Amino acid sequence: MKNIVFALSILSCSMLSCVGTQTTSTSTQRPSDAINTSMKLNGSWELADIPGARVSVAGMYPNNKPVITFDVNDNKFVGNTSCNNFSGLLVVYGNKISFNKSMAMTKMACQGEGESTFVEFLKKIDTFTINGDNSLSLNTGGVETLRMVKVIKQ
Repeated sequence: MKNIVFALSILSCSMLSCVGTQTTSTSTQRPSDAINTSMKLNGSWELADIPGARVSVAGMYPNNKPVITFDVNDNKFVGNTSCNNFSGLLVVYGNKISFNKSMAMTKMACQGEGESTFVEFLKKIDTFTINGDNSLSLNTGGVETLRMVKVIKQ
């Protein structure tokens, strides 16, 4: 009987040690790569395009285009929809991003549908890509939803 209990104990320990070595992440990105990717977000980005939209960005936002400013170090973002200001907690890891967690926004009345279109798309964003042409693609389900360009201070 002692031998059976001892054998079961050894077997249980060896099985637990195998489970402990399994990885639960399917991502191949190292933590340092994730930090480098997210740090590239820092700064201000202006809306350049809404791929697939029936109206151009210039037509939808005749006076001011929406702008987002990321502060990765402080985990926050602020911006303007062309009418109202917004801010929130920046949830980003690697190329994954979320604006939907805790976004606050002023409530001025705005003309047209530009603001509501921008905010609806922004809340659905789940990943981003920083492109070689210094643009930022904000994606939903792997499809580019909003394209932003880096604002260069002069």
